[in-house]
Amino acid sequence: MREAPAESRREAASLRDWLGHNAWRLLLLFAGVLLPLAGFVTLADEIHEAESLHFDNALLLHLHALATPALNSFFVLVSRLGYEWGVIPADVLIVLVLLMRRRWRKGAFAATAFIGSALLNMGSKQLFQRERPSLWESIAPESTFSFPSGHAMGSMTLAITVVLLTWRTRWRWPVLAGAVLFVALVGLSRVYLGVHYPSDILGGWCAALVWVIGVHTVMFRRRRSLPPL
Repeated sequence: MREAPAESRREAASLRDWLGHNAWRLLLLFAGVLLPLAGFVTLADEIHEAESLHFDNALLLHLHALATPALNSFFVLVSRLGYEWGVIPADVLIVLVLLMRRRWRKGAFAATAFIGSALLNMGSKQLFQRERPSLWESIAPESTFSFPSGHAMGSMTLAITVVLLTWRTRWRWPVLAGAVLFVALVGLSRVYLGVHYPSDILGGWCAALVWVIGVHTVMFRRRRSLPPL
């Protein structure tokens, strides 16, 4: 009869020890996977049902009212840096550097994150086939489908991958700040240019977070597990 309280205390201590080492992982799973997944599913359901999201047109028109030649040039540049001029070259460079330094698992993680994100984006566009906004003639028109935004998804994939790769270094906070600014500007540029609805941007961000953090959790999970209770 006296063994039960002792066993219970050992189990409680084991649970506290496990939570002490893994609480941040649970938080990352919740904030980086479960919440974005819920957000993506909600947006996807609205778009699949051809529902009009009330904030989409309002934000598009608000940003278009702020247009100036200087802002046009700035956001066209940001938009290109968010894909062909910046994100794609950075993706390739990061994978090559990691492999050259024999960081095999990190290189495999980055390559899986980047390639998988691109394939997921292309598949999602074909699945939802959402037409681009047509409230005005854009100075940087696009011809592919709209949801989710490839620029938003690609920039978020790059950003969160770099943040995770540098998280245990002294550069994590500057990298995180730069990543947040870059992702926000790329997303804003696509709405400003009138080639994406704001919900396309949110969908791209959510999908990228779910994918990259999910891949990282699988590839870098701790082998230590919670003892059976």
